Amino acid sequence: MTYTTLPDLDHTLLDSDASELAAYNSTLRGCGVGAPGVHFDTYQQINGALWAAVERGEILPDDLRTQRFELFAAQIGLDADPETMADAFVHGLGNNGDLYPGARAVLEKLAATKTLALITNGLSKVQRTRIERLGIGHYFDAIVISAEVGFTKPGAEIFDIAFDCLGHPAKDTVLMVGDSLSSDIRGGSNYRIATCWYNPNGKTAGPDDRVTHVIKSLAYLPILVECG
Repeated sequence: MTYTTLPDLDHTLLDSDASELAAYNSTLRGCGVGAPGVHFDTYQQINGALWAAVERGEILPDDLRTQRFELFAAQIGLDADPETMADAFVHGLGNNGDLYPGARAVLEKLAATKTLALITNGLSKVQRTRIERLGIGHYFDAIVISAEVGFTKPGAEIFDIAFDCLGHPAKDTVLMVGDSLSSDIRGGSNYRIATCWYNPNGKTAGPDDRVTHVIKSLAYLPILVECG
């Protein structure tokens, strides 16, 4: 038995930290802030809290787009238009950041003989721009983006949509791969499919995290997928 594989994009295939930092610095400098790094922790706290709300189903990704900059500008006392900041940030996210080393080779190897579906929480414009810029869309039999379908991981609905796109494979043949315990792993385990936690930094899972497999390098993924 081999796995149909559902990889995440951010922090799993893509260096989203580099993408986010470049977008943040460009956005803040465009607002006349000479030292953006001073406020980066504040931005991260606000952004992280809002994405947690997205995962809980309290807000949609598109709500977060501008709201994070409304809160951020108010907190640091920045006189700037949050919508303009949001537009600049989305542009920066889409046009910055590369795949992790070895990620493309893994995708090429898997896509040659296996079924792949990208399932990602994110804004449509950001993720579609990244996918096109990086030239990775052809590796996937389906691409499911939370902002496009109206549902987010860890909710079951986004997995239902992915399974519909793939012709309803048997759940015991499907593997969710991602870095996030709260969205990727929890979503997969709640949906009763196997999970693979991409954990390059050796973090410790919590007692309630149901992780089927753990890998520290994407290079191990083709072996895992082949063995099932």
